[in-house]
Formats: sequence, C-alpha cells, structure tokens
Amino acid sequence: MNKTAISSLPLDLSRPKFLEKHACDFIEKHQRDSFILVVGFVEPHSPYNGPLNDEHPLNEIDLDLSATIPESENIPLRYRLMREWQEAEAILDRERLPCQLFFGITLEEYRSIKQRYLGLVTLVDQSIGAILGCLERCGLADETVVVHTSDHGDSLGAHHLFGKETTFEEATRVPWLIRLPGQTRSEMISNSVSHIDFVPTLLDLLAQPSHRQCAGKSLLPLIREDTTAPQNVFIEWAPNRTKVKKGTRLARRRMIKRAVEESTRAIVSPDGWKLCLRDKDLDELYNLKDDPWERRNLFSERQCAQVITRLTGEIRRWQESANDRLRI
Repeated sequence: MNKTAISSLPLDLSRPKFLEKHACDFIEKHQRDSFILVVGFVEPHSPYNGPLNDEHPLNEIDLDLSATIPESENIPLRYRLMREWQEAEAILDRERLPCQLFFGITLEEYRSIKQRYLGLVTLVDQSIGAILGCLERCGLADETVVVHTSDHGDSLGAHHLFGKETTFEEATRVPWLIRLPGQTRSEMISNSVSHIDFVPTLLDLLAQPSHRQCAGKSLLPLIREDTTAPQNVFIEWAPNRTKVKKGTRLARRRMIKRAVEESTRAIVSPDGWKLCLRDKDLDELYNLKDDPWERRNLFSERQCAQVITRLTGEIRRWQESANDRLRI
C-alpha cells in the first residue's frame, strides 16, 4: 500500500456517503419487497483520516489507561514484535506523511489518532442515521430488523499498540445493536455474548431454521428478556501476517518464527476471568473485574492454578464440540 496516497475528499465524496446513497436507492426500489440489505462500511479504519478529523475537540479525547503507563513485557512475544514494528513505522511516517495516520509513539500522537478515529465513527454514524431515515420515509421502520455490529475493535494506543490481531479487549470487543420491529424502548444486555451466535440469532429473528454449519446458538431468548444464564465466550486466533522489524533483537530467530506462527484459544468466563492459551507463545490470564485494562498477567501466579485448570477444561470441551484439533 502506498502510504503517501492519503485522500482529502470532501464529505459528499466519502465512502460512507457512497454506501449511504446506494443503500437508500436499494430501499426505495425494493420497499414493496422482502429484502436483506448488508451495508459494509470500511470506516473506522486506518489510515485514520477523513473529512471530520476535527469533529471531536482534541482536549476531550481520553486514552485507555494502558496507553498512559509503561509498556508491559509480560505479554506474548508476537505482541512485542508488533509493537516494535509499529513504532519503527511511526518514526518513518513522521518524515513521509503529513501526520501520524497509522501508528503513534507519544501520547500526543495517540490522542491525535484517536481524535481522527472518532471522526470516522461519526462519519459512519451520520450515514447510518440517513439509512434509518430512509426506512422511516418508506414506511418500513416498524417492519424491519436492523442490526449494527463490527468485525473487530482497535487498540488505538492501548498496550502501546494499534489495530487488531490481539486478544486484548480493545481489539476483540465490538458493538452489537439490534432494533426490532415495533420496539419502543432501548435496553442494555450486560451478558457477554459471542459473534458466533450472530447468524443463528438473525435466522431466528427471521423465523428460519439454523444451518447445521452454525456452531453458535440463537440469542433471541436473551433479547426477549427470558431468564438466561451467562455463558462463556470463546475467542480464537490463527496465524496471520505479522510484520517484524528488520534486525530485531527481541528474541532469537527461531523464537520469532514460533511466535509469528502461534495460535490462540481464549475464554472469557461469566465470573470475569480471561484465559488465553497458545501453542507457541506466552499464555495469559487476567481478572477483568479487578483489572479491566489487562495490565497484570496472572498466569504464573500460584494462587490462580485452580482458575487456569477450570478454564482450560472449558476451552478443551469447546474445542471438542467444534472439532478443533489444535493442541495447546
């Protein structure tokens, strides 16, 4: 990707506006038909740049706590390699870009990037509002299920990282909003839920049977306020591209190769524990109730042995049910 080719197009020529127009055209054309419409916004995403860069005052931008304290070394080697490469790129970007559009190093750069990220969020929010308005104008608002979600989060400086590709909360937590036909009030569901339940839930909302390939289950009972016990949430990571700074001295070449090829199986339990097991890198355990910013890796703490044993069993039972043969 050519990092110097940064768009400065006005609001009316932005990608969200393009998608908004085509979505509204589709709704108007098919307002008398049954339809499923998927609108996939790219934003918010790097490069963190758009027509609403200054929409949110810089002095009102709060950073994640883990972005403001010294970097932890008690995290997987792959994460440390990512951090080192991103910081090296940030130094180069200071020379080749008008501002930091991908990665930052200082708190000021973190805050500037997050300001522009929130501008992209607002850009998408405005287009979603216009699409909902189109449903209203066509008389479809009370006949349409509307769902908003995302495929991943963004660290935005938390743990001194940017982007996704980790199991930290900032990268794995996503919005999931559902508006049902005739719904008159909003409600927050505090239970942790999983994206693996996304398709079964949509099929249930459409009164369609779930497909045998769907490993998850419908959350419609939870949405309809039936009493439902909180469930474990499982997270997986499979090897992907991980860029490494040339000449890195963080570890020997053999250890770096192993870390780059690592796979993760993780669980977030209803009682607030998060266990990340890896086949080729450092394991992690966090108590999200006491440490929501995941600053203290408790995996090597002797008093946590029973928690690790219990959650490891849950992960392995899930692997068996999903026919997952990874050995961790």
